[in-house]
Amino acid sequence: MTLSARNHLMGTIDEIQLGDVLAHVTVRVGEHEVESVITRRSAEEMSLKKGDTVTAVVKATEVMISKG
Repeated sequence: MTLSARNHLMGTIDEIQLGDVLAHVTVRVGEHEVESVITRRSAEEMSLKKGDTVTAVVKATEVMISKG
């Protein structure tokens, strides 16, 4: 699959919480966590589970940088 997003962060699913409609997925990327909310249907179609290796793809019109 080709994507226009340039920020691909490889990591491991640390936690997944399934709701009625949505799934909250926490991905461990090195020392950091990236959190995503996706549809439960998508999580089920991908058979996501804790420990899976995944790629968090970030596409944003603005990325802020903080120093200090």
